[in-house]
Amino acid sequence: MSTEVREPQAPGPTRRFRITSVEVLCVVLLLALVGQAAFVRILDVPAIRTGATVFVAVCIQALPFLVVGVLISGAIAAFVSADALRRLLPRRAALAVPVAGVAGVALPTCECAAVPVARRLIAQGAPSAVALTFLLAAPAVNPIVLVATAVAFPGEPAMVAARFLGSMATAVVMGWLWARFGKAQWFAEHALRRLPEPAGGRSRWRVFAETARADLVDAGGFLVIGGLAAAALNVLVPREWVNAVGDQIVLGILVMAVLAVLLALCSEADAFVAASLSALPLLPRLVFLVVGPAVDVKLISLQAGTFGRAFAVRFAPLTFVVAIACAVLAGIALGVGR
Repeated sequence: MSTEVREPQAPGPTRRFRITSVEVLCVVLLLALVGQAAFVRILDVPAIRTGATVFVAVCIQALPFLVVGVLISGAIAAFVSADALRRLLPRRAALAVPVAGVAGVALPTCECAAVPVARRLIAQGAPSAVALTFLLAAPAVNPIVLVATAVAFPGEPAMVAARFLGSMATAVVMGWLWARFGKAQWFAEHALRRLPEPAGGRSRWRVFAETARADLVDAGGFLVIGGLAAAALNVLVPREWVNAVGDQIVLGILVMAVLAVLLALCSEADAFVAASLSALPLLPRLVFLVVGPAVDVKLISLQAGTFGRAFAVRFAPLTFVVAIACAVLAGIALGVGR
């Protein structure tokens, strides 16, 4: 009779709590909110007091819209099939482009999330012009962005309408231009490769959590940068410079368009930064809101990595010009800044 001696099993790996950028972001925002009064009291300088107030106001006002936006973005990435979207589109690109623009209203994503969605659409056979229209429309014309704009600009309904019109026109015009002049060889080979859909069951919830978390980290970081930039602009830039830009409407439009590209803010939060620049007329700030979700430094980098450099060097400059033109025309048509 033999007895089997079993070796003791090694304990399974224990899950350790790791501090990630999400926790760091939350702590920074919490410290900024709680410690604002103490910080200003220690350094009782009017400029610091003003800058701290602007920074906290921008971040706290924008954060709820940011959270809702990344949750919707995660849900789309996990549960909405790009193949299902493709089946709903008309076969002709000229008709499918406006439909893709309207789909941006119903299927909101942030700028970063729209790039992989557009790639998935192209890889599954959707016309590239349609995918690019959705890429431009989804971050700019969705209800979250429009509500955030209304909250940031109370008593200025024309700003909300002009932002919607200018952003939708930018997406549709770019889609039609790409359908007419775009070439498949401008895309990198990997951009046309079919991407696997997330597996069913529990993995879809994992995709949802990971996408929402990643978007929150990216967008939250840009929100903090935008809040700091808004505070710096309100404090460091001499009022005479701001007045000079405000008096020269063309200069103000160009400055705000370039600023939108460089700041690379999340579309759920940029309205609060634009609203904080109250010394500028409304029309340059409208240009800031239309250009930002369409083209900025982070989007150019994402598009170059996803679709290739040959695509990015053609698409980004053209989008910049079209966005400025559409914003100005929409603002003039709706009487923004009169």
